[in-house]
This record gives sequence, C-alpha cells and structure tokens, in this order.
Amino acid sequence: MKKKAETAAGNSQGIVRTLPLEEILSDRFARYSKYIIQERALPDARDGLKPVQRRILYAMQESGNTWDKPYHKSAKTVGNVIGNYHPHGDISVYDAMVRLSQDWKMNFPLIDMQGNNGSIDDDPAAAMRYTEARLAPVTGMLLQDIDKDTVEWAPNFSDEKMEPTVLPARYPNLLTMGISGIAAGYATNIPPHNMTEILDGAIELARNPDSKKLYDIVQGPDFPTGGIVMGRDGIRSAFDTGRGRIIIRSKCDIVPGKTVDQIIVTEIPYEVVKSGLVKKIDDIRLNRKAEGILDVRDESDRNGLRIAIDLKKDAPAETILNYLYKNTDLQVSFSYNMIAIVNRRPVLLGLRQAILAFLDHRREVILRRSAFDLKKKQERAHIQEGLIKAISIMDEVIALIRGARDKADAKSRLMEHFAFTAAQAEAIVMMRLYRLSHMDITQLEQEYAQLESEIAELEKILAQPKELDRVLTTELREVRRKFPMPRKSQIVDEVESIVIDPMAMIPDEPAMLAVTRQAYVKRSSLRSYNASGTDLPGLKEGDEVLAAGELRTRDQLLVFTERGRAGIVPVWQLEESRWKDTGMHLSALLKTEPNEQVAAVFVLRQTVEHLQVVQVSAHGQIKRSDIADFTALKPGRLTVSMKLGDLDRLNSVVISRSPEDRLGLMSVQGLGLQYEVQEIPQSGLKTKGVRGLSLVPDDEIAAVHVLDQEPVVILAADGSLKRLKREELPVLRRPAKGQRMFKQVKSRGYTISDMDCLPVHESVELVSGSDHSTIRASEIPLMTAASTFSRHSASLEQGRFLERLQPLENGTWAADEKEGTVQPTLFDEG
Repeated sequence: MKKKAETAAGNSQGIVRTLPLEEILSDRFARYSKYIIQERALPDARDGLKPVQRRILYAMQESGNTWDKPYHKSAKTVGNVIGNYHPHGDISVYDAMVRLSQDWKMNFPLIDMQGNNGSIDDDPAAAMRYTEARLAPVTGMLLQDIDKDTVEWAPNFSDEKMEPTVLPARYPNLLTMGISGIAAGYATNIPPHNMTEILDGAIELARNPDSKKLYDIVQGPDFPTGGIVMGRDGIRSAFDTGRGRIIIRSKCDIVPGKTVDQIIVTEIPYEVVKSGLVKKIDDIRLNRKAEGILDVRDESDRNGLRIAIDLKKDAPAETILNYLYKNTDLQVSFSYNMIAIVNRRPVLLGLRQAILAFLDHRREVILRRSAFDLKKKQERAHIQEGLIKAISIMDEVIALIRGARDKADAKSRLMEHFAFTAAQAEAIVMMRLYRLSHMDITQLEQEYAQLESEIAELEKILAQPKELDRVLTTELREVRRKFPMPRKSQIVDEVESIVIDPMAMIPDEPAMLAVTRQAYVKRSSLRSYNASGTDLPGLKEGDEVLAAGELRTRDQLLVFTERGRAGIVPVWQLEESRWKDTGMHLSALLKTEPNEQVAAVFVLRQTVEHLQVVQVSAHGQIKRSDIADFTALKPGRLTVSMKLGDLDRLNSVVISRSPEDRLGLMSVQGLGLQYEVQEIPQSGLKTKGVRGLSLVPDDEIAAVHVLDQEPVVILAADGSLKRLKREELPVLRRPAKGQRMFKQVKSRGYTISDMDCLPVHESVELVSGSDHSTIRASEIPLMTAASTFSRHSASLEQGRFLERLQPLENGTWAADEKEGTVQPTLFDEG
C-alpha cells in the first residue's frame, strides 16, 4: 500500500513516498538490465562491437592514432577513452583494448599493440604505461566514412562531445571477430568465422536474400588457433537458429621414433590456455592415469605452437590420444548463442539474419554517404560554374571589382550586374590572378565536367536500389581483396566418437594387496612390501587380514560382504600406500554400510567362465550361482548376492571348477560332511539359499572348502591343529547333520575355527589379529576323525588360515546342468 507524506520547509515543499521494496527493486533492476544489455555486454549486430570497444576505436581514430601513424602510449589512449566517452574503470578499458590486439583470439586484431599484450598461456599483459598501440589496418574498414554523416551520433556522458552509436563497418565484424558476453538474462557466444567466406556470403545475399547457396559458401567457424571443427549438424543448427553445439579438437600427429613415439600437437581449440593444457597432461602422466606417457614439453616458439608428448615405444598411442581428448582440453565443445542488439533489443540471430542485418546497415551507410557527397559536390559544381562564367567575361568582372568600394560592394555588384549567387560572388572575389591562365581555365572546365558525372552517379545510387547494391557488393569485394584469409580450421562432417579401452590406460605391473575383515584394502608396491620385513600389513585394532597376495594392477576384485552383497573393485582404483599403513576403506569404492564386514575376496584377471560360486551362510543356508552373474556387475556398486535371514550372515564363499567337485562343510561344534557341488540347486542373484547342513542348536558354519585329494587340515579356536584324510569326512546327502570330526575333551572344549586342504610338502599361514605363524603340513600329525587335536599354538587362538589371493581360472561346468542336479526338498526350507 502506498503512503504519502508531505513536509514543508520555508518556500520549498518535499514529497516523501513510501513504496514496497519489491516494487522499487523491480523498477531499478529493469533500468539496470536495460543499461547492461544495451550499453555494456552485448554487441550491436551492425558493427559487431560492444560500446567499450566502439569507444576505444573511435577515440583512437579521433586522436589520429591510425595504422599509418606512430604508436601512442596505451595509457594515453585509455585516459582519452575514459575521459571523453566511457565513464568506467581504466582497467576494464585496458583489458578490452588488449583483447582487441590478441591474434590468438581474433583472426584480424583491430588494434596493433607494441609490447607485451599477454599470451596464449594466459600471461597478463604489461601495464598500460609500458605498451603502445595504434589502430590496425583492417580497423580502417570499420571507421571509413565516419566523417560523412553515415551514422547516428549521441552526446557523451558529459554532453560535451558527440560519439557514434555505431560504426560504418564495411564488413560483417560480428561474424568475423567473434565475441562473448553476459548481460542480465542474456548471454552471447559467437565464434570467429572466415573473413573471405563471410564476405562471399554477404555478396551472395546482397544479390538474393533467399539464396540457398549460403551454407555452401560459409562452411562454419574458423578459429585463429586452427583446430578441427566436428559436427556439421551443430553448425547447421547454429546457422539456422542461432544456437548449436560443435566439437573443437586439437590437431595432433602420432610420430613414430627409434626409441620413443611422440604425439605432436600443433593446433589447440579456441580460447584454451596452452599452459593449463600442458599442466593437465603432465598431471595425468605423474598420476599414471594413462600408462605410457614419458614426458610432456611445450616446444612453442616464434614459428608456431608445438606440444610434444613422449610415449613409451610399445605404448598404445591412439588409445592414449583418445584418453587425452576425453580428459583434457585437447578437445572441447563450443556452444553457439548468437544474440546481438537489433533496433536496441537483444535478438537471437541465425547466420542469414546476421548478414542481412549488416547489409541493411551498409545500405543505410551508403545512402547517407551518397547524400552527403552529393550535397558537397553540388555545392562545388555550383562554384565551378560561377568561376567558368566569370572567366568568360573576365574584363568586365575586373573592371567592376576595380570600381567597387570594398569586398562587400564588389560582391553586391557582381550579383546585381551578372546574376551570380552569393557563393559564386564570394569565390570570384577570392580568386587569385594566376588562375586566369589558360591551363587553369581548362582545369576548371574538366573539374566541372567530372563533378557533373559524379553528381549523376550519386543521384543514381540514391534513386535506384540496384545501383545501391552494385556499390555495396563492389565495396565488399574490395575488402576481400585487401584482407584475404585462408581457412585455418578444418571442418569434419561427423563428431568422431572417442573409444577408449580403459585397461590400456592402466599400467600392468605387479602389486601386493591385502583385504581385512573390517573392509580395509591396501595396494602396495613390491618394493614397499619387501622393505616392510613382515608378511602382514598394518591393521586397525581388532581387525584381521582376510586375504593377501601378489596380483597385477589390471586385475579386479570380486568382494563379498557378510550381509550377502557382492561388488567389483578394479585394483587400479585402489590408492597405493605403504604396506605398513592401514589402507583405504572399501566404502570409498563400494559404498558399504557402517560395520559391514568382508566375507570373501577373489581376483578376476581375465574373462572367466564355467565356474560356479557357492555361498554359505552362518546358519547353514547354501546357494550356487554362475560366475557370469558376478562378472557382469558394474564396478563401484554392491548387489545382493544372497538373501539372508535377519540374524544370519554370509560366512564363506568358494569357487567350484567342476560339477564333480566335492564341497566340505564344517560347523563350529565340529560336525562335518562332504557332497558334490552339483547337488546344490543353481539360482541367480538376489535369491535365498537352501539348507546345506543341518545344525544343532547354538551351532553355525565354521568353514567351507572345495576339497581335493590332499589331506584336510582343521584349525580349532584355541590354536590346536589336526590333519586327516579327505575320506574321513563323511559323504552324505545334503542337508545331512554331519559327523563329528574330532574327539571332544572335557578339559579343553574344542570348537572349530577354519579348515583347508594342504599337500604334505607345503606350508600354511595362520593369522590371529596382528599375530601370524607359518607351519608345514608335515609338522601336523595325520590322524583319524575319532582322535583329538595334536599340535597347539596358544598365540593363534581364535585364528584362521590366511587366504592367498590368486586369479580365477576357467572351469569345466557344462552349460546344461539339468542332469545330476538335486532339487530342493521340504527339509531345505528355512
């Protein structure tokens, strides 16, 4: 609601209005937006310049700072601009001036600057007190005829001087220069185009505004830094609608060498900072994200741009180059947004509309120039006509002038006696006697005839549109002749897709890896591992090593958690650390839940098939799935591999290579059995299992193992060990209860911790927290199931066998497994 309060003081009366804040802000921001759009950020479609650029060029022209004159200090020019035309900061004016001089941003710089005007490495220009500048020759084409009333003028900010609202512009500078800017609610982004093509296109549209040949003449953008422009569809969209997206790729060559191969970069995308590009490539080399890069050097000099990338002799050069295209500014996208001011309003222009706007402007300029010249020439012809007449009666004229009292009287008598006009009489009395010679009389007559011809030509331009367009196209051809431009950027029809073999980017080298129960994983170099002096890595308190071993950086880990979930982790994604460090948590790569522990880990090195994955829960549930279900998982995401009960957990996971494999199961209380893996029904992911072993109350699965012909080693929770033949483990049908595998002693109360198969000549590692021990199978007595445990190691209480990581290999499981597969029974439920 508006309120009005009036106050009076003496003879003056002031009115104070109270207005809503949103109304005030809306009004003020609308004014600000209009100013920003029209006077700051967006170019005029006619001359392609923003106001600050136009003021700089006009101020330099006005002060005589042209291409054929000596350089002026840049500070002098900046002071002239901000003092007369542009009431803003000197830094903004100098920055605009510097950009107009940079040949890596403009095909034809409008200012010729002497001194440090920056570089393609984004180095800042020297201070304005050090550099000197003058207009470039091509800028004369923008300013030509500005003194012939060809454009509208407006008062400057102080109303002391007049400035042009637009330049005459003899060529379509909006398209040839390239420009970008951000206003309130609008942004423009127009790339530079080829001068010759744009002029040819303008000539074609001057003849026929609806010509279909325009897109054949103007191929696309042409950048001062060259490069390869991909995607004619994007160019066509931009030319049709004013908006479109193109891809700009560096020009690169793969050069084979005797000791090293090289990728040589000679052209980079528009407005890419070369130093930043080199640094990015070098960071990839240092971080070893692309295996095979030895060195990156900037070898650019006065002869041109050159970046040399040294590669190992056997490195996949094409793959590395594609990786660099995708992950650096060797390839970038450019989005057209051709917005410019037309009739003081921002308009989205296509190529045709932009050129037609320029042509309309040029026609107006030529008409105004012709009218200006016509008036001047008519005035001059009128004077010449009077002089010729006066010379023909020179004796009478001289006598009349000699008899006059003064100049005014002489002019009056000439007008009265010979019917001269005031202008002619003035010229006659001011004429010098030497012009009465025969030669000068002849020159006057010739000049008059020339003026008559030129006046006829100008009247023809003003009266006939065809003659106007003839002059227009002639001037466009003249600009094309003076400023020819070979194309720098190559146009490619289709956007070339980048195909990268991710494995080719990974260094294939050995590494030591360890995975702990609490989901910590560590990748260390062999050098760090050998220097540690211990087989066990660094651990958090209460954690234990689940699996460890040597593998390669191109391998993948298949990880199972106790919550019945599985995921793939590429080894190269693991941060390299010292063997004694704790390592990184898998939650960074697999998004595990809090306190989610690891149940099993396997190594995938190649495409494996004909393998079966057997999962067993602590409550005795078991399921079998094809390895393909797991290798198809996307890295970085956990997927349910086995549905579990509320209080259940995934205890063990083993790999079966053959349908005849025998699976050994052992409970904590020592009940064990064996049966063929093919007795377990096959099912996919996200399903429950069937009962694999009937457990007594308070009992659970302790260990599961695919048995071979070697004896079975059983580890008790108190560190006791025993070894027995595989045949001692009873062969029963699933889901039998199993038989006890040791003689229970009341004084000790054995419970089972782990089980493994071990040849007599090999050793096994036992771990318990940070303690570990190695024992040979031959040191463990071979016993029967009816006997108790023998060897005891008190330091390995609650211990287990350390799993050694090895890549999985193909198995022999048949594709059709209907025969020999035991289906679930009623006893399998729960």
